[in-house]
Amino acid sequence: MSDKTRFHFTGICGTAMGAVAAAMQQRGYTVSGSDAGIYPPMSDFLRGAGIVLSEGYHEDHIPADAEVVIIGNAISRGNPEAEAALDRKLLYQSLPELLKEYFLRGKRNLVVSGTHGKTTTASMLAWLLRHAGRDPGFMIGGLPSNLGCGAHFTDSPFTVLEGDEYDTAFFDKRSKFLHYLPECVVINNIEFDHADIYDSLDEIKLSFRRLLNIVPRGGRAFINGDDANCLAVAVGAPCPVTSVGFDAGCGLLIENTNYESSRSSFTLGGEAYSLRMTGEFNVRNAAMAAAAAAFAGLSAAEIRAGLEAFDGVARRQELRGEVNGISVIDDFAHHPTAIRLAVQSLRQRFPGARLWVLFEPRSNTTRRAIFQHELAEALATADCAIVSAIPDLHKIPANDRLDPLKLAADITRHGGQGWYLTEIEQILQQVTSAARPGDVIAVLSNGGFGGIHQKLLTALEPV
Repeated sequence: MSDKTRFHFTGICGTAMGAVAAAMQQRGYTVSGSDAGIYPPMSDFLRGAGIVLSEGYHEDHIPADAEVVIIGNAISRGNPEAEAALDRKLLYQSLPELLKEYFLRGKRNLVVSGTHGKTTTASMLAWLLRHAGRDPGFMIGGLPSNLGCGAHFTDSPFTVLEGDEYDTAFFDKRSKFLHYLPECVVINNIEFDHADIYDSLDEIKLSFRRLLNIVPRGGRAFINGDDANCLAVAVGAPCPVTSVGFDAGCGLLIENTNYESSRSSFTLGGEAYSLRMTGEFNVRNAAMAAAAAAFAGLSAAEIRAGLEAFDGVARRQELRGEVNGISVIDDFAHHPTAIRLAVQSLRQRFPGARLWVLFEPRSNTTRRAIFQHELAEALATADCAIVSAIPDLHKIPANDRLDPLKLAADITRHGGQGWYLTEIEQILQQVTSAARPGDVIAVLSNGGFGGIHQKLLTALEPV
């Protein structure tokens, strides 16, 4: 494919698609692209790179001289451009395939995977390498504060990738991370998720086994030694495996943990580290990043300095503002385990505060009834929990849907206070009428939640 020079990206405005498209243009290829919604800041970024953009999907948007069509993960059969690529017998590829051949082959690729924590851990690892002067490329599904963007490609030998177990494209149902040519793999944890593409936990575990199967003999996998599913998938792995965790049997032992309201500290393999983040889960993330960074050649001193300077990731326990003594936090947690860990971390960060959780069941898994009971138990660990309307509920079969009324009742039954409120205005009214100075309001969603963060801050302002 090295002789191809003209690429069209269908679905170009996704964070990763846009970053890769701009990098291709910068390398001298001719790039065009289309998307259903083209708006700043991505549209400005792409046009600034010299890329011609087309609004909407239409077969005529693929230039007549295009040689390769890169089809985004969200594109399905029936999309006019996907159909045109097939009809015209053009070479079409997924973004992970393009990454593999143009950006990853020959590199030292460090792939961070797992159900939870991979964005934060990958951000930490990329920052550790950059802070130590290694100038890594990276592709991360979030916005790391230190790095300024979610994807960037360099001439460094190192590339850090957030490895997603989600499928690659409508024509390739393998997990994305199987394309990333890993030298080093981190597996933070493994739980059931992505109910729209996986039928069971066993199917997910199979994908992770396949990931370990492509790590070379000179590489290494770091797995969560406290997670039974991680330990199970590593049995018989052909690559070297190191377990990381609190259990005494782990190859790298996390010890001497100390949690304060604004920082955490721990030792790993006898080396002391600290970071300006709270909670056990962030200690685990930092330990995994430190282990992978050491594998990449960083000294303990370099890792220590980098962790201390790490500023976090947007939408991961991000303080959006404080009004009248009430703090509003934005967090991406939406799986029951992530919700429980987010609450635990916030309790450590804001000791003694009354904690509200506003939860939008938006993911393909949480809109379903799979975690009906687990969500209630997790949300009940907060003092007050409000469940919002479920977006696009019509897309879920009626007998598979989460029951939000029952969820709210079960939260109360488990010891919290639960409400199901379908309108943003109802949620604002409930919170503003009952919140008091010292309260913490955590907004949990993997989407925008109707811009409720700023609406809350405005509504809480004294009249």
